[in-house]
Amino acid sequence: MFAVAWFNFSCADFKYAFLSILLEGLPFLLGGAILSGLLEEFLPQALMTRFLPKNPRTAILVSGLLGVIFPVCECGIVPVVRRLMRKGLPVSCGVTYMLAAPIVNPLVILSTLAAFRGQAAWEMTFLRFGLGLAVAILAGLVVSCYAPFSVLRPGLLGPSGDHHHGVGGPLFERLQNSALVATRDFLDVAVYFVIGAGAASLFSTAVNQEIILPLAANPPLAIVSLMGLATVLSVCSTTDAFIAATLTTFPMAAKLAFLVFGPMMDFKLLFLYGAAFSKRFILFLALGLFTVIGLLCGRLASLNLGW
Repeated sequence: MFAVAWFNFSCADFKYAFLSILLEGLPFLLGGAILSGLLEEFLPQALMTRFLPKNPRTAILVSGLLGVIFPVCECGIVPVVRRLMRKGLPVSCGVTYMLAAPIVNPLVILSTLAAFRGQAAWEMTFLRFGLGLAVAILAGLVVSCYAPFSVLRPGLLGPSGDHHHGVGGPLFERLQNSALVATRDFLDVAVYFVIGAGAASLFSTAVNQEIILPLAANPPLAIVSLMGLATVLSVCSTTDAFIAATLTTFPMAAKLAFLVFGPMMDFKLLFLYGAAFSKRFILFLALGLFTVIGLLCGRLASLNLGW
């Protein structure tokens, strides 16, 4: 009886959830791979170092805001960041951009405003943007204290057959080279995405979601449970606000934790990050994000502002 209460696996539900995540995320993953191919072929390597401020901390701050100019969903951010780091973007800046871009994305801002219409929409949108940016910058500052080899997968910044030293050439040939790079990046990262989508679908369909509802009355437990739910559901940041807005029994601080933690660390991202970062770093990143976001949202809930 205990197992039945907690688990209720349905093959049909699993297939529906799995295909939903794939169909929702693969276009963004493909878009990220195409962008990475264009960056490889058309972005001069020296431009990355000239574009950012000389001061490392200021460079991290600017990297957090790059998502406003170059918006990428979390499904497609990994191949873009990996390519930028190979082009010379500091690892700390790459991590900051990777975590912030899915939240500061203008489309995400608009979707959050629309989803929370009538539920303090402007406050939620502002806090999501501000908290997401602050956490991403903090993560970048921490990463800047470590050597790149302790953060990245071995050989990620080494010589790559993808790089073409001959700048210029016929446009058609350069587009062909860009397509080859995009294809390699897409196939490389898609493996992790499919595994993550399968894990997320299994948990979201097999685990009885009603066990979460009694936790809504306790703010700390509500925050932790919605962060866990965000990990399991693995919803795209462009649509997750519409799910959070329906969780009316939960306090707003818990919904904020859902909207900030999910785009930074969910099941599919756990596997996607493996295409660029070491397993140890991914583990520490997950634990750090969970702790910091949980504490900040818990502090917000304790202020008794109706959140």
